[in-house]
Amino acid sequence: MENVLFTLLGVLAGGLISMGLQFQRFKHELKLKREEDKTNFMAENTVRHFLNHKSFTDRSFDMIRKNVGGYDDDELRKILVRAGAIRIYREDGSEWWRLLSRMDEYIDKKKEKAE
Repeated sequence: MENVLFTLLGVLAGGLISMGLQFQRFKHELKLKREEDKTNFMAENTVRHFLNHKSFTDRSFDMIRKNVGGYDDDELRKILVRAGAIRIYREDGSEWWRLLSRMDEYIDKKKEKAE
């Protein structure tokens, strides 16, 4: 009977230690994920800042890349899409981005220039 009791206590102690270690690991992984998301969130805010400029509805990809460092071109394009931007190619082949929410403003400016 004593052997069963000691075995049970050993299994219980081992299980509690294992559970505590897993909980610590989970907290650490959660902290890392939050930091990664924070970086992406700040990059989206920076992109929105440039694309919401009062005078410019469009921004070149080169300008955005120059001002938002730390991302390769494809990652930066994903950030732009998450920020609500659409890509436009100009006649010279250059890549420009505009917030979808500013399309009406862009169209109005085009109409004013045509008149």
